[in-house]
Amino acid sequence: MAAAIRSRRFLTPAQHHLNLKANPICKGRGASGPGGLSWQFTTSPDPLGRLYDLRIVQAPRRSPQVFVDAPDLRAIAGGRKLPHVYSQSPVSLCLYLPGTGEWEPWMLLDRTVVPWSILWLRYYEEWLFSDDWKGGGMHPPSRPASGRPSS
Repeated sequence: MAAAIRSRRFLTPAQHHLNLKANPICKGRGASGPGGLSWQFTTSPDPLGRLYDLRIVQAPRRSPQVFVDAPDLRAIAGGRKLPHVYSQSPVSLCLYLPGTGEWEPWMLLDRTVVPWSILWLRYYEEWLFSDDWKGGGMHPPSRPASGRPSS
């Protein structure tokens, strides 16, 4: 089984784009090309939650990054440092621990990163009231969050 997993192929930006476009949970817009993928969509963690504009950016053969473009999570948090993010500005969500196999390049973004992002937002909204991050996870060192696919 381990050999079968290692032999899986990277999905191309175009393949991710088609899957994101077809999935109603992340209905939005985006583009893909040789430089990578960018996908934007609006979502809410629950029917009564606020709306969030999310952006997924992925360079070829790289881990995807998820940014919250609106609303400003730091402003909503009232100056508190945001929990469980790769970067505070721009806000880049920490959804999995890189290098551990939690996310691999053969996995579909619309079936992994998108639902994980929505769940992160649910934990964020709960954290706003409790000041206790209940989403678990380890906090890796910060990584650069350019917001653009690198070449």
